[in-house]
Amino acid sequence: MSDDGQHGLTIIAFLGSVFSPYYAWSGRGDPINHSAINVVLYGRPKAWAMTERSRRHVNRTATSLAIGPSSLDWDGTSLTIRVDEVTTPLPSRLAGTIRVRPGGFTPAPFTLDGEGRHRWWPLAPSSRVEVAFDKPSLRWSGHAYFDTNEGDVPLEDSFRSWTWSRATLTHGAAILYDVERRDGSRQDLSLRFDPDGTPRPIAPPVPAALPRTLWRLPRATRSDDGQAALLRRFEDAPFYSRSLLSARICGEAVRPVHESLDCDRLTHPLVRFMLPFRMPRPRH
Repeated sequence: MSDDGQHGLTIIAFLGSVFSPYYAWSGRGDPINHSAINVVLYGRPKAWAMTERSRRHVNRTATSLAIGPSSLDWDGTSLTIRVDEVTTPLPSRLAGTIRVRPGGFTPAPFTLDGEGRHRWWPLAPSSRVEVAFDKPSLRWSGHAYFDTNEGDVPLEDSFRSWTWSRATLTHGAAILYDVERRDGSRQDLSLRFDPDGTPRPIAPPVPAALPRTLWRLPRATRSDDGQAALLRRFEDAPFYSRSLLSARICGEAVRPVHESLDCDRLTHPLVRFMLPFRMPRPRH
């Protein structure tokens, strides 16, 4: 998010795109053959790009990843992301450079399921970002979050749903991660991170209700006083939502970025049929 709160940006590099209908239909035998970089601009201008690419368009080293014409490079102090994509559903060029500068790193990942098949590593919860797009013309800087996820089985095999939020604090960041597992058990993580990445468990804030999405997707969060408000809708899909909230966490008034995922909706045949309109896959 930009420091002035007017702009937002999400970038996700997928090796084995968990939301890809093509990957699901393929039987998930070759994850690298279903890779993508999802780039989304919020505010004005808006933009969305997520083109899935085959294995021959993916190149990796210990410090770099290229998927098609876009790439991510780590130099030891910052992550440089070069974007060169085509937006959907209306095609236009989306090109620019983003630099993420972590303030510090967390020591280890967290396991989300009971069997240890899904790991989430909030690598750098407190980071700075510099955004410079040429197409469209856009420049801003702000606060950022950098994480990675990996799994040995499909999400829907292990989870029914989850909600997640990350908030910038005066010193560090707070993350709330409430997971409903497929077997009916739960994992509720409430974490505060120092600016250097040191994690500190906190008492779970009070559950706070949120309105359903336009697709009637249920969502909820937590707040010190049990109250939270929806400020902006970023994404509103049948199975997923991303929003900007206002709440109180760790005694501070914050504006968390919030996500909700429903894995049962994700796997519905009608939803899978709709997804290629937002996630094209060239035949070459």
